[in-house]
Amino acid sequence: MTEQEPDNPLGAAERDIIALGIATASIILLVGTGGSVMPQVMDALTGAGGAPNVILVNALLLNIALIIFGWRRYRELTREIEERRRAEARARLLAATDPLTGCLNRRSMFEATEELRARAAMRGEAVAYCMIDLDNFKQINDMHGHSAGDAVLVMLCERIRALLPREARMARLGGDEFAFVMPFPAGHADRVDDLVIRLFESLVQPFRMPELTVELTLSIGLAADHDADGTIGLVVDAATLMHRADMALYQAKKQGRNRYFWFEATMESELRFRNQLETGIRRGLARGEFVPFYEQQVDLDSGALVGFEMLARWRSPQLGLISPDIFVPIAEEIGLINELSERLMEQAFADAREWDDTLTLSVNISPVQLRDPWFAQRILKKLVAAGFPPQRLEIEITESCLHENVGLVRSMIMSLRNQGVQIALDDFGTGYSSFEQLRNLPFDRIKIDRSFVSELKEPGNHSRLVEAIVSLGRGLDLPLTAEGVEDEEILQALKSMGRLKAQGYFYGQPEDAEGVRARLRSAGRLTGASTEGALAQRAAGEDAQTLYRIARP
Repeated sequence: MTEQEPDNPLGAAERDIIALGIATASIILLVGTGGSVMPQVMDALTGAGGAPNVILVNALLLNIALIIFGWRRYRELTREIEERRRAEARARLLAATDPLTGCLNRRSMFEATEELRARAAMRGEAVAYCMIDLDNFKQINDMHGHSAGDAVLVMLCERIRALLPREARMARLGGDEFAFVMPFPAGHADRVDDLVIRLFESLVQPFRMPELTVELTLSIGLAADHDADGTIGLVVDAATLMHRADMALYQAKKQGRNRYFWFEATMESELRFRNQLETGIRRGLARGEFVPFYEQQVDLDSGALVGFEMLARWRSPQLGLISPDIFVPIAEEIGLINELSERLMEQAFADAREWDDTLTLSVNISPVQLRDPWFAQRILKKLVAAGFPPQRLEIEITESCLHENVGLVRSMIMSLRNQGVQIALDDFGTGYSSFEQLRNLPFDRIKIDRSFVSELKEPGNHSRLVEAIVSLGRGLDLPLTAEGVEDEEILQALKSMGRLKAQGYFYGQPEDAEGVRARLRSAGRLTGASTEGALAQRAAGEDAQTLYRIARP
């Protein structure tokens, strides 16, 4: 039966006394042997006696050799133990800290939080967990390289550490996400507020490097293990504190970033609802629950219907009919907006084929979609597949799209316009477009945002801004569409400003495809079912196919 190996090799090495035992035994033997041999040796050297006992001399020399061997082995073993201890200490340090910033890592932060909570509880104090996320940090890495991003993270940690109390523990949870935990007097969360405010003030200062200066903002979420009045609430651990701080951080991001929030119970319900929406969006896409609705666009002077704007709707079996304001931002964040939008456009092209050829179709485009350099080609390909004339399509882009990559946007606008697609600048006045952009980018139409149009019904008719936009459109020779026409007062105010298109609830609620089909059938403006209309669609499809071949790279 073999002997089991020790669980701790280092401890076993420390307890290994064989080498030292050999040396000790050799010394004892040396003393005993030397007491007999050395007098004989001295007598032999002085001529007073005969030769010493050979066996005893050999034993003496062997003892000396064993002493040297044992001592050297013991010293080597001691040195090996010291090196292994240093290596283990380094390994523990690397396992517990972030190598770039020297902060704790995510795993060790749990232990540090629990230890701090235990010490704080003994003193009757509360503990605050603060989660920090840098806003748009990815742009720094993309524009200036990861070395610049790493330098910013190191300087950021130095600034945060300089403000934290001695007992606080700080961690880098990953990427550009950090956290710290600190004790504070129960019932005095304002102490934490003061620290966070000073943190914002410190980080608003630019991060200066030899060849670069970087400015950034941050969002913060906070959670505590005590209620606001200082009483101990439900028992929470480090994982719960981190989860709650993360929910508060999400709220700060949602509310515009560069701010902080304390965790509230309602946030958990809101996040649960968001997760339900995310799951529902993924499932709804697979089941075809997203459908296009259409809002009428009318010529103000004649009152004639001139087209429709496609609006996305989600027919959720659990939640009912949901507006795009709720699900579009989530679809953008989870990377499904392209698939969602393109499916809706395919359905809208098929629906609009039945309409009178004079009716146009307007489609809103997300800024996320315009980041794809192949967006224009995919739109033209879908027009070809649907047999829908590009001259009847109007793409609406918001002003915010112009600030991300104006060169790419210009290229896509030109590709679409060259094939006959009209381009409208949506929500004009809300995104800080410059006159230079309006003059240089080839827009075909400006849409006045509903927030400005709605002011026309207030006392005093705040129409100066709308009049200025209308005058700007005339000066640039761009037609205009007014959104949000909801009553007769707004309608009359707009009529006095010149020739415009308008849309809004005054002309009726948005309708689904069946409602629009019934409306157009009663007005005699459905052509898709006739032979003549079918021939026209076929010709339009052939024209679109030719245009797509021209536009394709």
